[in-house]
Amino acid sequence: MPESPVASTYLSLNVHVIFATKGRRPLIADEWRGDLHAYLGGTLRGLGAHPFAIGGVADHVHLLAGLRGIHAVADLVREVKKASSSWASARAPGFAWQEGYAALSVRAEDVCAVADYIGRQEEHHRRLSSAEELRQILAEAGVEVDERFFD
Repeated sequence: MPESPVASTYLSLNVHVIFATKGRRPLIADEWRGDLHAYLGGTLRGLGAHPFAIGGVADHVHLLAGLRGIHAVADLVREVKKASSSWASARAPGFAWQEGYAALSVRAEDVCAVADYIGRQEEHHRRLSSAEELRQILAEAGVEVDERFFD
């Protein structure tokens, strides 16, 4: 029997994804935020990704996931946002995610540090807004920011 074409394929594809609610409105209530994060993790697992960490505050989420060779980041994020938007709308009428997202590659040796960062979102957002945080993360990654999308 011939081997599977991916049998000898080895990947280390870790991605830190950040996306906000539409208009950065604080719609993710404390009462169900943990359930949303669990739902996001389940959705990632259902899509074949490995969720390392999920966190966020009232207006955005961070996902740290290990991807497989079958994943395209845009497709994965679209499916996660679609599923979770329906779920969150049942808890917050009018809920929607922003159109875009940020996705940054994470080296294997940095996974624990990024997971720790994601786990401390409440602490970060005592000092920084979600837009300020995103600007800072993108600057550190060398990603040029288009200010039209920071409303």
